[in-house]
Amino acid sequence: MENIKTFTKWVAVWGTATSITERKEAFYAKDITLRYPIRIGFCGNKLRFHFSNLTGTDPIKITKAFVSKNDTFTPILFNGTSSVIIGPGKALCSDETIIDITAGDTIEVSLYFADFTQMNAGTLVTGPLSSGKYCYGDFCDKKDFPIDLSRNTNWYYFLNTIDIFTEEKNKAFICYGDSITAQSWPDYVALKLWEKSINNISIIRRAVCGTRILRQYDCITYAAYGLKGETRFPIECQVAGADKVLIQHGINDIIHPVGVDVNRFRPWEDLPSVAEMIEGVERFYLDVADKNKLKCWSGTLLPIYGWRTYAPFRDELRNAFNEWLRNSDRFEQCVDFDRVVRNPQKVEAFAEGFDSGDHLHPSEKAYMAMADAVVEKILLHSDRNVHLA
Repeated sequence: MENIKTFTKWVAVWGTATSITERKEAFYAKDITLRYPIRIGFCGNKLRFHFSNLTGTDPIKITKAFVSKNDTFTPILFNGTSSVIIGPGKALCSDETIIDITAGDTIEVSLYFADFTQMNAGTLVTGPLSSGKYCYGDFCDKKDFPIDLSRNTNWYYFLNTIDIFTEEKNKAFICYGDSITAQSWPDYVALKLWEKSINNISIIRRAVCGTRILRQYDCITYAAYGLKGETRFPIECQVAGADKVLIQHGINDIIHPVGVDVNRFRPWEDLPSVAEMIEGVERFYLDVADKNKLKCWSGTLLPIYGWRTYAPFRDELRNAFNEWLRNSDRFEQCVDFDRVVRNPQKVEAFAEGFDSGDHLHPSEKAYMAMADAVVEKILLHSDRNVHLA
């Protein structure tokens, strides 16, 4: 007898952060199509699409949008119409789109912007499941982009989250952080869960390169480093069906300040104490998560030996913060990324083969090891309620 699935609730199945895009000489686009392939890990019969102009200062108009599966294009509608205007600082959700999804399907979301559009709301992410493309002209409902008019991109503009109407067992797991989380390890977690037939957990990435817990930059030079944690987290933890958030954040608070004689935008006053970092995490993250009924996991900060602003006092601050992340009873679990990637004989540095080369970001091999550590915690966690296929 065929196993008939019952769909009962909305759960986020894909997501990224919305932040300030990198400031270039020109940051308006016109007559452009964006396309993002998204792997869907759950079965379901409806999708809804969240769009955000959180950091925009102009209204933006999505002229039309489509979701495609197996080269069949279905329009994404907004109150029954094909176009929508999103005001500056605003976000919205599409109408429900009826579409049958089998776990493991890949859909493509295509957005067309006919008018001049401020490309100021988006984020940069990379990984084996994270890539898109853009094309000059309107190819929103066309199977292929002209090769001479299109390029790949890792910037995700406006598209923020996709929800699926799915089974009761399914839930979302949020990965919150900075550039380390904006890179590959969350994608590897999703792939490794799939390989292990853990089929009821989606990975929702909320990560912005350069972002800090306590501060943000108000200059265009570093605008893309994004909003501070106090502003970001209450927005980014609004995820349908989420029950946990893993927070790996804080290294930029430690490594950025160098003094105005070196960089006018990075005064020494920005360097926090460990007490200030802990207070920031407790107030801006843990208290907010409690209100949203999210259980928090901590992720320790990675080695920085050899990074261009490395100094022993920074490593002492990192180590003290890590000890709190490991031992605080405010967290349900700690994923000790530091111990996963560090050199046992020189603990302030990455292990051989685990350094990307800049002495701050891990290599792909290290990201895989970080993902293994997360999956191991999910498997071992006594309240995991994991479903195997």
